[in-house]
Amino acid sequence: MAITSRNQLLSKMATGNGHGEDSPYFEGWKAYDSDPFHLIDNPDGVIQMGLAENQLCFDLVQEWILNNPKASICTAEGVDDFRDIAVFQDYHGLPQFRNAVAKFMGKVRGNRVAFDPDRVVMSGGATGAHEMIAFCLADPGDAFLVPVPYYPGFDRDLRWRTGTQLIPVASGSKNGFKVTRKDLEDAYEKAQKDNIRVKGLLITNPSNPLGTILDRETLKSVVSFINEKNIHLVCDEIYAATVFGQEFISISEIIEDDIECNRDLIHIVYSLSKDMGFPGFRVGIVYSYNDAVVSCARKMSSFGLVSSQTQHLIASMLSDDEFVERFIRESAKRLQKRHEDFTWGLSQVGINCLKSNGGLFLWMDLHRLLKEQTTEEEMVLWRVIINNVKLNVSPGSSFHCPEAGWFRVCIANMDKETMEVALARIHNFVNQNKEVVAPRKKRVLGNLNLCSSSKRMDEFLMSPHSPLPQSPLVRART
Repeated sequence: MAITSRNQLLSKMATGNGHGEDSPYFEGWKAYDSDPFHLIDNPDGVIQMGLAENQLCFDLVQEWILNNPKASICTAEGVDDFRDIAVFQDYHGLPQFRNAVAKFMGKVRGNRVAFDPDRVVMSGGATGAHEMIAFCLADPGDAFLVPVPYYPGFDRDLRWRTGTQLIPVASGSKNGFKVTRKDLEDAYEKAQKDNIRVKGLLITNPSNPLGTILDRETLKSVVSFINEKNIHLVCDEIYAATVFGQEFISISEIIEDDIECNRDLIHIVYSLSKDMGFPGFRVGIVYSYNDAVVSCARKMSSFGLVSSQTQHLIASMLSDDEFVERFIRESAKRLQKRHEDFTWGLSQVGINCLKSNGGLFLWMDLHRLLKEQTTEEEMVLWRVIINNVKLNVSPGSSFHCPEAGWFRVCIANMDKETMEVALARIHNFVNQNKEVVAPRKKRVLGNLNLCSSSKRMDEFLMSPHSPLPQSPLVRART
């Protein structure tokens, strides 16, 4: 049967590429999957630095599981609960699960705000939660404003099956990619001129890919903007507990303490994928201050429920106050240490990163390695990094970054030894182009910082895995 004829049997969704799987962001994952690095079995493989996972505190979780076997219905200690958990559960979710998640959300935000368990709606991960909120708020053709750069998965999560649009809100490195009221107004007015109905604004806090945290004044400005325009505000706060050296401010605090607004317009997307490091559990949350949205989302959650077995385990774990407090504290401490080690390692070869205090990644500036400051040259450099340096980092263009040369580098999904190999590979590659990226004392550009430390780069470079084949150089002209 001819391809055209066969395609006519399928839907436009089945034959289209709305998922975005062919983007460089996902292409890098495929490169890793085909040749995954292993310290012993495959030391020359691709190191996965494109996956924002938090694996720094798995030992704490494993310790808790061993000490609490009753939390699982699949152990001798917990089997008595098997029947009650395994049978049909209401799509509202187990009460103890919603109570525990609401309490955890409050603890992550320093207990400065309380969350109502009756407003907690579960979904299959943050992906399902974003799509659910898009279905609730917008019709096909409607749009959400989204400051750039933004997570590439949003193009899939909010657009693919809902038919909604994403309109970029401009930002740049001169002010650290900080979203301003003028940028929001400009994007909104352009949409109006193009006869596109804007139904909401989507922000991520902490930002993916920037790792920056929105300050109180910016959040107040954002709330004021959506309130005046009478559009929704969707706040992705899935990295709320991956913050160090600075206090995270939730949108929930702003609307309770700082500014009056129509609360029906405020919605939070949350999950346990990043803060707890449980992406495989698919625990996504929609928390809305709008009763109608809660009601609709709860009905829609039937298409992506969290398994009752997972709910039962999570409820037990998050109800343990001592464990939760220790986990949040230790996670922030370890993440800060990893952030410091990696930024220092990059600084030794003159690589700057955007100053950040959150997330599981760094926003790395390699624009001096580009022949020309274009997306095309960024992709040339990216392919060298993937194919020769053997690191899966994500190019800024896949995040809709308006400036060439930025790359997101995930740093919390690997052990210390793998991190050292990654830094050694970067050092080896950059040293072939010393005249371009010679270390500088300070870079004056927005919120870029060049970290300094007395730590030992020699330890990274003395690794037996650090010698690499010579990579092709990408000579810079600017």
